[in-house]
Amino acid sequence: MIRIPLLLALLAAAPAHAAIGSDPDWPCIQRKQPHLSLGQLWTGPVPDEQVMELAETPPIAQLAARLEQRRLPLDQAATLIGDFAQGADDRQLTALMQAIFTRIERDRSALIAGISRYGRAQVALADRIKDRRTRFEEMQAAPSPDFDAIDVEEEALDWDMRIFQDRQKSLTYVCETPVILEQRAFALGREIAGHLD
Repeated sequence: MIRIPLLLALLAAAPAHAAIGSDPDWPCIQRKQPHLSLGQLWTGPVPDEQVMELAETPPIAQLAARLEQRRLPLDQAATLIGDFAQGADDRQLTALMQAIFTRIERDRSALIAGISRYGRAQVALADRIKDRRTRFEEMQAAPSPDFDAIDVEEEALDWDMRIFQDRQKSLTYVCETPVILEQRAFALGREIAGHLD
């Protein structure tokens, strides 16, 4: 059986997150920032064209791919950066940061787009639940209620509510993921900058 106060609270919560920012599809409390700039995360030299090309060379690109992985603890990442820095100049260190930033920015942008799709799906599901609830109430109020049809509609409403609730529960984690990537990029940038001359 659907509890009306719970239903209303959940449906009210879906658009409330979107009201915080300017994007109605954005379901997170965190403000939507579709793209980052290297300058937000890096205090070292600004990469020039040669450094950008250096960032794509296999040794640097492969190390960046390893450092970007969230499953690699930051202390192990610091060790890898330290090992690399022993034989690297400032241009190579800057190229490493550029390579890391390029990867993290690409992954983060894909996540942001996915979260927007997630938000649109939640709004659409909330609308469907409202429609089902209205239809359910109309069926109950009919002069000759069709109890079999009412049971089918209630079951569909219960199912949609369960899906909505499960998605809302995972929303906090989903919304924190871009922030986690930003924090990792900043921490790696700080570690690399510590080895600059």
